[in-house]
Amino acid sequence: MPEDKPEEQEYDAEMVAKAVKGWLGNPISRSFLRLATGDTEEGPRLELLLRKYIGDNVRFHGLRDRIGFRVVKFAIDKGSESFGVTKEQMNEALKEPIFRRAIVNILEGISKFGVQRPQTTVAPFLVVWDYTHCCNLRCQHCYEDSDGTFLPDELTTEEAKKIIDEFARAGVVALAFSGGEPLMRKDFFEVARYAADKDFYVTMASNGTLITPEVAKKIKEAGVDYIEISLDGFEKEHDKLRRVLGAWKKACQGIRNCVAAGLDTCAATTVTKYNYKILPRFVDFVEKELRANRMICFNFVPTRRGKGMVNEDLSPDEREEVLKFLYEKLMDKNCKLQTLCTAPQYARIAQEFGGDGPAITTHFTNKAATEALRGKAKSLGEFIGGCGAGRLYCGLEPNGDVQPCVFIPIKIGNIREQSIKEIWENSPVLKQLREREKFEGCNSCKYLSSCGGCRARAYGYFGNLQGPDPGCINNKKYWEQIQKSEVKPLAASSEAAPGA
Repeated sequence: MPEDKPEEQEYDAEMVAKAVKGWLGNPISRSFLRLATGDTEEGPRLELLLRKYIGDNVRFHGLRDRIGFRVVKFAIDKGSESFGVTKEQMNEALKEPIFRRAIVNILEGISKFGVQRPQTTVAPFLVVWDYTHCCNLRCQHCYEDSDGTFLPDELTTEEAKKIIDEFARAGVVALAFSGGEPLMRKDFFEVARYAADKDFYVTMASNGTLITPEVAKKIKEAGVDYIEISLDGFEKEHDKLRRVLGAWKKACQGIRNCVAAGLDTCAATTVTKYNYKILPRFVDFVEKELRANRMICFNFVPTRRGKGMVNEDLSPDEREEVLKFLYEKLMDKNCKLQTLCTAPQYARIAQEFGGDGPAITTHFTNKAATEALRGKAKSLGEFIGGCGAGRLYCGLEPNGDVQPCVFIPIKIGNIREQSIKEIWENSPVLKQLREREKFEGCNSCKYLSSCGGCRARAYGYFGNLQGPDPGCINNKKYWEQIQKSEVKPLAASSEAAPGA
């Protein structure tokens, strides 16, 4: 009967989690899995074993490779079976270098950290790289506090390429170039192409104002897989936030030019009190007029310049309204636009809708993937885990400083001085972000594993990475404290937190 469906989905999810932990989470299995990790003269051992799995002519170099292959084959076969993927489908997917790197990243994470809910990968799955501080706009809510200047110590072209090489060795899967405005640097196309040639999934975030048809074509030729262009509503709302008259018209044209060039194109909107009421009309505009593939709504975070408009943040009830609207659109088969959201509570919304949709949707998925993920909201959601700061991704500043997230201005290391693996494995700040059971306001929530609240908002409001996310409907008491002026948003700086 229909009313039994949520219960069945939750039971299946629990069975999947227990099965995966049973196969790979016990000490013996992890010991065998470690035999499949490490480097060889031909590249990462896991990569070679995955190529062997799909039938490539890969030669074993001893007993370690043979045992490692059996472990990997068992893990892939069982994992595929659990999530309803056929061996043929998995075999086809593993032919893609990016997908193989993703599987290596996850399996090595299990080898190192064990099976977790949510999972921590062996290296950042995604690095969001603020490629330059320079921007031709001066947006009110900019997390980078960008202006029209380049920082004197920004990474050089050659340094950028060396970092990409290191990220490849570490197992990073995706690079997202952001800023500032990446197109302000003349070497962007060269460096993006270099990353694409190293088999990274390459994305970029842009304000769109510089994207002519010729520039859109160059972005495509540079190997960019996906582009997000900021568009905060219609002309009035957008130009007010971006502080440049005419920015909206140029951004809209930039989106049209990217669509025409065949780029996977997304309109990115930071939702605040300025624009949330126009969202239904705006979604229709993005879908039918701009013809973008996707629209993503960003959580507002009171950090850097964004602290100045903290009073425009959505209340928990308003955010809940936005999330439900976006998810209804996502599940609407008549809507061609994929409506996404960075709020980790989006995973909770998926489960509350009956577990009938995807656990998480990002720029790595499309409408077909959304349909394929139906019914797996809980199992996948608890693996991915909502907020991924410090577990799945990190931020990289123009000068090489590493942050847990581009919205969390805490320096945890510098890529000129340490490898990404050293920072990822040893940072006390990242360890705090992985101690989800200590998150105030979240640790008693049944959605702790699949959501965890936005850590950037916890830090922005309370100066505590393990604090509450006051934007959640389940944390309304903290929002009420803020409204009564009992709590003032942290005046966040870019300095490292104690113990970082």
